[in-house]
Amino acid sequence: MPAYATSLGADPYTTYRQIDLVGRTAAAADGAALVQLLYEELIRALRVAAWATQKGNFALKSEKVTRATAILFALESGLDFDGGGDVSHTLARLYTGARATIINASIGHDARPFRDVADNLEEIAAAWAHVRGAA
Repeated sequence: MPAYATSLGADPYTTYRQIDLVGRTAAAADGAALVQLLYEELIRALRVAAWATQKGNFALKSEKVTRATAILFALESGLDFDGGGDVSHTLARLYTGARATIINASIGHDARPFRDVADNLEEIAAAWAHVRGAA
């Protein structure tokens, strides 16, 4: 069996999520849509990390912590510190704090920090979506 068929058949859910994410990323023609997508994926990863923590599924928890951390780095790397002014600097501090909370929570058994970070980022994502919709 070809290597691509083996990897696609290994986990249908993961395969679907990868295809779905690629499709949505391609559809995100502008930077604002991509940021919105990153927030959605970040919040989803944190919620799954919380669930995995509660269930003792440490492999899934590790995978989602890694994903959330990578997304936070991507969001921070996209900040425009010259044109974004105080908002960019505030978001950078928020992302740094969120990363620290996630990494500290990754070594523990408490799901609450993952949920708290997800809740905070959900508020920002909603505000971002509102502003984006008004533009």
